[in-house]
Amino acid sequence: MKQLLQNMKTGKTSIEEVPVPTPRAGQALVKVAASLVSAGTERMVVEFAEKSLVGKARSRPDLVRQVVDKMKRDGVVPTIQAAFNRLDQPIPLGYSSAGTIVALGDGMDGFKVGQRVACAGGNYAVHAEYNVIPRNLLTPLPDSVDFESAAFTTLGAIALHGFRLAEPQLGENVAIIGMGLLGLLAGQLATAAGCRVLGIDTNPQRVSLASSLGLDACVRNQAVDSAQAFTANRGFDVVLICADTSSHDPVELAAVIARDRARIVATGAVGLTFPRKIYYEKELSFVNSRSYGPGRYDPAYEEAGHDYPIGYVRWTEGRNFQAVVDLLASGKLQVQPLLTHRFPIEKAPEAYEVITGKKKQPFLGVLLTYPQDVSGAPVTRVTFPVRPTRDTGKHGTIKLGVLGAGLFANATLLPAIKKNAGVELVGIASAGGLHAQDSARKFGFAYATSSDDEILNDPNINTIAILTRHDLHADLVIKALQAGKNVFVEKPLAINNGQLDAIAGATRESLLLTVGFNRRFAPLSAELSKFLADCREPLYMHYRVNAGYIPLTHWTHDPAQGGGRIIGEGCHFVDFLTFLAGAAPISVTAHALPDNGKYREDNVSMTFTFPDGSLGVVDYLANGDKSFPKERVEVFCGGRIAVLDDFRALEMVHDGRRTLIKKAQDKGWRDEWAAFARAIRDGGQPPIPYEQLVGVTRATFAAIESLRTGGQPVHLK
Repeated sequence: MKQLLQNMKTGKTSIEEVPVPTPRAGQALVKVAASLVSAGTERMVVEFAEKSLVGKARSRPDLVRQVVDKMKRDGVVPTIQAAFNRLDQPIPLGYSSAGTIVALGDGMDGFKVGQRVACAGGNYAVHAEYNVIPRNLLTPLPDSVDFESAAFTTLGAIALHGFRLAEPQLGENVAIIGMGLLGLLAGQLATAAGCRVLGIDTNPQRVSLASSLGLDACVRNQAVDSAQAFTANRGFDVVLICADTSSHDPVELAAVIARDRARIVATGAVGLTFPRKIYYEKELSFVNSRSYGPGRYDPAYEEAGHDYPIGYVRWTEGRNFQAVVDLLASGKLQVQPLLTHRFPIEKAPEAYEVITGKKKQPFLGVLLTYPQDVSGAPVTRVTFPVRPTRDTGKHGTIKLGVLGAGLFANATLLPAIKKNAGVELVGIASAGGLHAQDSARKFGFAYATSSDDEILNDPNINTIAILTRHDLHADLVIKALQAGKNVFVEKPLAINNGQLDAIAGATRESLLLTVGFNRRFAPLSAELSKFLADCREPLYMHYRVNAGYIPLTHWTHDPAQGGGRIIGEGCHFVDFLTFLAGAAPISVTAHALPDNGKYREDNVSMTFTFPDGSLGVVDYLANGDKSFPKERVEVFCGGRIAVLDDFRALEMVHDGRRTLIKKAQDKGWRDEWAAFARAIRDGGQPPIPYEQLVGVTRATFAAIESLRTGGQPVHLK
């Protein structure tokens, strides 16, 4: 399918051929008929992308601070590589579209194939021939609402939510500053609600258009006099700021024309420096409206499909969408007069030349349209020309298929795999298709697809790398093993005991399985192991992790999707202790600091015992400063001390002699894959013994159990 993409590194806006996405549970696949270009949000994205690196830095000092902090923690080269990798990710544009459902994932009761719908949401209702949309971002369309009009639904919901925040009453006077697309929609909504509306704009043509829609309107330099006449010198009850400008004039004008104790709501992106005197004297209320309504930015609502009870949240974003569609159907909201440009998807970059002012044409509503006469099933694969890899080793070339193409895959693991000779990159899949297409192009895969099954069932693939979110790992591991493939799965192996038992039952002697416990393969880890090799006493090991805070809404915290941070990431550090001790833990106790509504079981101290009497402590902490190095390991054994600092420096002390080894940070991803590839090609043993893979994973489950039982010891079989 064709999709419009923005490259943040080069600033290029282009149309690319991308696999049609595959709907998962709670999602529908929609064949798009029309999508609306946002002259505000999308223009800002495009203009930011077109800036030089210096210009980008000047416009986003918050991101610069993040880069500086990362540089302090990880060093200059890794930080630069990470920054450029993130900039090189394609950005999908668009958030408002309409079309017809052509496929449904599980759990989509109430929707059917062939149903006409309006679609919403950034990264969902994008400018592409097909969209995958979660259920709460879909709104059924009556036959009386055409697709072009329905493409305005999301923007209409933004205007409607801002209007609702002002809590207007029937007959109140409402001023709208800014008669662009958002302001004209807001004006019609306010009129439909029984309010008296005055529109204000600096552009006489916008004022004329507002008048043609039945709204009273005036130009900016007449605003104060018009406001006095319109309200009989009382001032406006409500002022909606729908302008798009960095100027502070709209918030100043709003205060001047507002009545005493009026409500002011900003839905547009405007300067927010307030004149305190007039806001204080009139005791004005000001609200910055957040997008479409309650549910926005809540993964439980938008991604998981959990609706809010109507008795507690009357107007969610989904119910706002439906209200806009109803107004379109009744004719109380007119959008066709707002359309100034239509572009077929093939010419979509021209739309951005219009909204960024390059074509110097007046514009308002800009639509992209899509062909509707395409027959046959959607194409889920895009191919690329590649050169075959020469067979090497006893068992020939590793023919790799990859499931998952997120940031970690692109920034870390795929570059490490690419550096290993004898690995042929056959296919890569991501549910959305876009990231798989980008990864295939950058790393040289033969094809990209949105279908996991296409990778799993490809007879030309003998090895699968699973780089998806955590909840999918176990099921995909089992499917890959059953399909006769060797399997590399990024940590964790599983997120509960049931999944782990199922994996143990699916392993085969003829196939290799390993987990992305890369730290045991790091060069300094090998030096540390060598230093401890002659020690005949049990080890005392302390692993301190400055993990850093992540918001409670992050998917990693979700027990059903991410498993929590101890299971999802803490397994790395349990594995490293296991590597040093030579066996998995046999017991664990865990204690945590109070979460206090800010954390979620991610300030934890875990103590592990091992079969030979070794003792290991992992302190996993989210309450530190991210600019400080992340990891430090201290080991004491038989007159020896070793300190490993963030996989950059290893200090070893024995018999009064101190040895210090410093290297560029290397956490072992390349060497991990070299070991896995060697074992496959030469028919060797798995790089990590299975009993350790399983034992480490069970130890993280046991740590959570101990934590939730007040630090009671949990013994492992």
